[in-house]
Amino acid sequence: MEIRACTTSEVDAIFDVVNDGANAYRGVIPADRWHDPYMPREELVREIAAGVVFSGAFSDAGQLLGVMGLQPVKDVTLIRHAYTRTWAQGRGIGGALLQHLVAQTDRPVLIGTWTAATWAIRFYERHGFRVVDGTEKDRLLRTYWSIPERQIEESIVLVQATAAGT
Repeated sequence: MEIRACTTSEVDAIFDVVNDGANAYRGVIPADRWHDPYMPREELVREIAAGVVFSGAFSDAGQLLGVMGLQPVKDVTLIRHAYTRTWAQGRGIGGALLQHLVAQTDRPVLIGTWTAATWAIRFYERHGFRVVDGTEKDRLLRTYWSIPERQIEESIVLVQATAAGT
C-alpha cells in the first residue's frame, strides 16, 4: 500500500471513495443531514478549493482505497473527510492515513465527526484522540469549521490527547 497526496486528476476517484465509505452513515446520522450522494462533486471541489488537501491510500495495483484530508485553519490543523471503500475497511487503511497526516503538521490536530458515528469515535480514540465536550466542543466547531448550526448540534470534536496535555 502506498500513501501519497492525491492529484487534481484523482477527484473522480476521491468522490467515489467518499461516497462509498459514507454509506456507513446512512440511517445513522439524522435524516436531515444525509444527502445522496453524501458529498456531491461540487462540494468536494469547493472543499479542495478551501484548502483541504487529500492524501490517499493506494493498492499495489494503483486503486484508491481510502482518503483523508488535511486542512490548516487559523492555528490548528483539521482532519477532514476520512473515508475508506466499504470492501476495504478493517485493513488498517484509516490508521495509516491518519498517522501519515498527523506527521505532516506541528499544529494541534482537531477532528470533527457525527456524535452517532460511534465506530469513528472509537477509531480516533484508539489512535490517541479524546472527545471534547460541551461548550468547548461548540466553540471549536464554530471557530474552525464552516458548518450549519444543525450539524454543530449533531457533531463532536476530538483532539490529540498529547496536544491537550493528557
